[in-house]
Amino acid sequence: MPDLPSPKDATESALHAECWDAVLSYADLCTAGSFAARELAEEAFALGVREIRAAEAAASRGRRTPRLPAIPLMLTAVRTTAASWEADGLGHRLDPDLRLWLNSDKAARYTGPPLRRPIALRGLRDLQEPDAALLWLTEVEALPSTVVARRLGLDPALVSEELDQVRTLFRDRCHRNHLDTPLDEECRKYARLLDAVTRSTPVSETPEDLTRHLATCVDCAEAAGCLRLNGGELPAALAGGVIGWGGLAYLERRRRAAEARLGTRRSEPASTGYGEPAGNATRARIVRGSLLAAAVALSGLALVVSMMPFGGSADDTARGDVGALPIADSGLSLPATGCSSSSSASPSTAGSASASASASASGTPSTTGTETRADRKNPGPQGAPTATAGEAGGTGETRESATPGPDRSTPALCQVRYRLTDQWQNGFQAVVTVTTVRALDTWQVSWSFRDGQRITRIWDADVVRKGPRVTVAAADYNRSVAAGGTLSFGFIGTWQDRNTAPHGFTLNGHDCAIT
Repeated sequence: MPDLPSPKDATESALHAECWDAVLSYADLCTAGSFAARELAEEAFALGVREIRAAEAAASRGRRTPRLPAIPLMLTAVRTTAASWEADGLGHRLDPDLRLWLNSDKAARYTGPPLRRPIALRGLRDLQEPDAALLWLTEVEALPSTVVARRLGLDPALVSEELDQVRTLFRDRCHRNHLDTPLDEECRKYARLLDAVTRSTPVSETPEDLTRHLATCVDCAEAAGCLRLNGGELPAALAGGVIGWGGLAYLERRRRAAEARLGTRRSEPASTGYGEPAGNATRARIVRGSLLAAAVALSGLALVVSMMPFGGSADDTARGDVGALPIADSGLSLPATGCSSSSSASPSTAGSASASASASASGTPSTTGTETRADRKNPGPQGAPTATAGEAGGTGETRESATPGPDRSTPALCQVRYRLTDQWQNGFQAVVTVTTVRALDTWQVSWSFRDGQRITRIWDADVVRKGPRVTVAAADYNRSVAAGGTLSFGFIGTWQDRNTAPHGFTLNGHDCAIT
């Protein structure tokens, strides 16, 4: 395997700064482990640099040939290198689904006759390289216009206008390439109808016969994604048409990476025009303020109840309550604990304090107070389900199933947003985003499918349990979540007949509110 070449000039240094993160992200999707991902990324980057050098050498001799912009060129180098691994007996280091794809007719389209290659790939090659880079950085990498303008040396005030022109130019190239593709008479008829439907402003309703044709014809369906500029299909058409396998998963990763970069740069809670209007820090401050107020009120209630004369001395009662439930433990530390530690931090503690005070006054031992102290002495791992004494030797699944359900009267400790990002015949792609009130050291998210859907591929999480009731766990790199922060993962699944949204979301065994 060739070593990662040391940058020999400013151009190669700029390529590494611009492309390495994208190359490593796609290589991670293509491989079965982080070590293999880095090796694949390094080898592919070296191949991409050689291709760019060869193109520049040909241009210096007056032989200018169309080529992709830097990032998509490097991503196709990852795909080419993965195919070489498969051919050289290193396929065991690749994702199993990618290996199936590499040995199918789908992969052959990207290296076969030019007129049979995906329409988006041909259309992007036909553009001038600066125009193609503008389209890719905006639609696929999801970078803000100001960042794109700085990278390409454009006027930020004119980026939107230039992008509209490039989109229209790309559409025209794709329509021409669609007509140049060897088509039968039926496809040629629908190609003209598709152009007319998607060119109208506003976009007119798709006729039923065209919809049925698009569901069965790959070439025409790909063209539809490239021609609909205002329907949100262009990013998926570009990613799938240029990258091939894993294009949709890569697209979602890049969007989340762009949002994360923007989130770290926010210094004010005001909207940035990209993502949510308020940052995680604002939500965390609101949560901490409300919990502090609840803790003060709870402490006052416990003090009043403890001083009421129910048969014992007020001093003894007060001392017993203070020992059983210190004020410092009545909720102030809640944002720094995992979601599973709800026994001493939920608002239902008020009931426990009243029960403890009544038990102390009557001379009977307080079971609630004893359990609270034991929980504080031997807390479980943050974010992990709590097992009873009889289940200490059981499996993880047994402990989770035996965990008592959360108090339905308490406010939700997490919020879930389920977003269906794409759907096709018998398949779909979705993203789950969970906002947690408390800090987590690790996490598990569970939900139930309503219509028998099945997960076939997932990223940024690991599937623990499949079936109608699904459980996924944190990956090695995203276990920790700050108080008020979010965790997110995506997956591709199959569906039959119906594809309604799932229900019953839980985070570490606690019910989540669906937003």
